[in-house]
Amino acid sequence: MDSAAIRYHGDELYEALVAGTTVPNLRDRVPGITIVDAYHIQARMIERRIAAGETVVGKKIGVTSKAVQNAIGVFEPDFGILTSAMAYEDGATVPMDALIQPKAEAEIAFVLKRDLKGPGVTAADVLAATDHVRACFEIVDSRITGWDIRIQDTVADNASCGVYALGSEKIDPRDVDLALAGMWAERNGEQVAVGVGAAVQGSPANAVAWLANTLGRLDMPFLAGEVILSGALGPMFPVEEGDEIAMRIGGIGDCKLTFGRRTAHA
Repeated sequence: MDSAAIRYHGDELYEALVAGTTVPNLRDRVPGITIVDAYHIQARMIERRIAAGETVVGKKIGVTSKAVQNAIGVFEPDFGILTSAMAYEDGATVPMDALIQPKAEAEIAFVLKRDLKGPGVTAADVLAATDHVRACFEIVDSRITGWDIRIQDTVADNASCGVYALGSEKIDPRDVDLALAGMWAERNGEQVAVGVGAAVQGSPANAVAWLANTLGRLDMPFLAGEVILSGALGPMFPVEEGDEIAMRIGGIGDCKLTFGRRTAHA
């Protein structure tokens, strides 16, 4: 793809985000689009968000568990950029006007205490560079109509980032077996998802190491203080206005969110 096309589609996705609308998938409209093209489009979308006053606060890894891969028909990991506008507090009410077609994922977030740059990063290096881990709800969202996505579509759309919230408890990752950490999640008091850390590439620390090495080849280090979302421990589930969701990860903690009513977008 040439630079004009990359700019066009990055702007298109950003404007859909702002307007709360969707666009048709890219793979059918841009024959031959590659994953590299898609990451360039993502970068343009993030450039627009930064120009609007947001700051980069971390990264997210997507499509790491078989459950999520099966749900959306994508069969390799991807990554996206977290910005300041995406962050919510544990227990917050998320305005549905900020979302389009949201789904919730329960995962483990790593908060770094020092920089980490690949290649050559191991899971042990990740643990050593991590200040603490927390339970996390990532609310994924898609600017692609009907979640009709494959890998190029979700990558271009910033790995379907929506918003996220970190639990209040901060745990040293060396004090818990991340691979064996069990997760349950409920919506309005009913269980909707269960999972375990091993669903994320054997361990969430492996997923973070994968991303550190992937970004290292692009000269993009993890920075001290950044939040790294390591991927869903179980299946995603849809959320609607008025829903209350809660989750707990064994040995790590819990997280809750409520979703407000729509006003701007009926």
